[in-house]
Amino acid sequence: MKGEGHPAGSGRPPAQDRPPTAPPGAPRLADRVSPAHPSKGRGVSTYLTETWTDAEAAILRRYVTNLDGPVFALVNLPEVVKGALFARYSRSTKSLRRLFLDEFVGDLDTTEDTSIDATVGVARAEALYDRVFLEYGDDSVAQLAGVHLACEQASNLLTKVLERARLMSYMEKSTRYVTYDSRVDGRYRYFRPPEVMASPVGSRYVGELDRLFDTYAELVPQLQEWARERHPKSSSDSDFVYRSTIRAMALDAVRGVLPAASVSNLGIYGTGQAYEALVLRMRASVLPEAQAYAELVLFELRKVIPSFLSRVDRPDRGGAWIEYLQRSRETLAEAAARLLPEPGDVEPVPEISLVDFDPEGEDKVLAALLYPHTDLPDAVVLSHVRKLSTEERLGLVRAVAAERGGRRHRPGRGLERTDYRFEICSDYGAFRDLQRHRLLTIDWQALSPVHGFVLPEAVAEAGGAERFAEAMDRSKALHDALLEEVPSAASYAVSLAYKIRYVMQLNAREAMHVLELRTSPQGHPSYRRVGQEMHRLIAEQAGHHAVAELMRFVDHSDPDFESTRLESERRAAKRTATS
Repeated sequence: MKGEGHPAGSGRPPAQDRPPTAPPGAPRLADRVSPAHPSKGRGVSTYLTETWTDAEAAILRRYVTNLDGPVFALVNLPEVVKGALFARYSRSTKSLRRLFLDEFVGDLDTTEDTSIDATVGVARAEALYDRVFLEYGDDSVAQLAGVHLACEQASNLLTKVLERARLMSYMEKSTRYVTYDSRVDGRYRYFRPPEVMASPVGSRYVGELDRLFDTYAELVPQLQEWARERHPKSSSDSDFVYRSTIRAMALDAVRGVLPAASVSNLGIYGTGQAYEALVLRMRASVLPEAQAYAELVLFELRKVIPSFLSRVDRPDRGGAWIEYLQRSRETLAEAAARLLPEPGDVEPVPEISLVDFDPEGEDKVLAALLYPHTDLPDAVVLSHVRKLSTEERLGLVRAVAAERGGRRHRPGRGLERTDYRFEICSDYGAFRDLQRHRLLTIDWQALSPVHGFVLPEAVAEAGGAERFAEAMDRSKALHDALLEEVPSAASYAVSLAYKIRYVMQLNAREAMHVLELRTSPQGHPSYRRVGQEMHRLIAEQAGHHAVAELMRFVDHSDPDFESTRLESERRAAKRTATS
């Protein structure tokens, strides 16, 4: 496989402007705030730095924009390789650069890449794009160049900031397949905010989070033993399939102990325009980690798409945008504090509520589905649909639904004619999975312990309920202490089993996609339950029975989650063996 030439040029700063590379040997922790580093003075914490042999470094320089930072772009590689690399990334404990060296570079034909150095070419790229910008207009051109960016060692709070944009693609490391029970250089993998480490609770923060990770490490083998007893190995199971499935069952059950400070690796693909918006949003964030990480992202992107980010530092463009976002947030926060009651004065709400819908939404959807197939005006089509009997409505819907051979077969955009607004209070793990659906509107409140936590049934059955509850108490106590000393960092202490309140507003077409996907038997019970209840509320509370019937692949069964997963892995192994 031959690497393509990098279309936009790329580069690294001269050697004297780069953070020093660690000597060969085991990975170490190094101060990422070097004299010339772009994040100097912005309070960036230390990041894990990997070291390379001379031969490894020579290979990496052809394909990544730096060898030691937590953020870097991929260049000079075929798109299919970059996509496959990101996909493998989500289930690996390795960094992207190490994964590339260990599992990908051997399959590439790099003979003609030896002269390529991703550290040169910025000036030429800037001249080219400046000319194109002037001739064709920056916004439209900025939609035409994309970058694969690796963002490593980002906390679970930061990943939600990074994944906020609709028009970008993400692949995040999965807590279902990657364990967090090991230490690197003596440290568990969680973010240490500089503002916390410099505060009176800095030592307590490290001590308490270490204990949470200790509990996680103790519960993982306990849950694995429980899973093996409940699901014995079949004679047809390969050792690999059985071990990996048992391990995934345990990690799924125990992941709720991990705090939001746990770090993750994230692969992002986006256009220049999308990255510009991302950087500005991060700079305006209330989270200091996001503000500092924005500079790391910007520093790397300027090596490959410099002119697309030329407006970020202009006071009248990027500066004004950031100021607007900050002022708007502060104004709304002040208004909320002044106009709304204290949370303790409000009656508790159900886990899932349908808080808004259009009573005429079903009529409008049916009319919109018929509209492209007639010459009649929209209002006339709608007036005739309103006269249809219940049987005629259902007959129309069933005819359309019958043509769907699978959940990926969706009717046209007529389903976008009505939408639903749900309020949900689920554990943070379920929220992370649902938040990935970016074409809908999703907004959330701060992560805190106020809504309680969810104890997984598997943990209770395995005898780990007491240790789990102790971890939740420790998480809550640390959160409360941080709230007093460093309020902006309090959410880092909150374990993922705690609930978070959020809203999802989506049209019927996106609801079809989300609910059919997230209720599949292989899905996690926490978000399956949310999807099933949303579907029921569309049918029964909104009264949109025809719309609900179109969603024919929503699964309301209640299978044994672990057994279903094991069977799914067995089928996948058979497909691989016969392919």
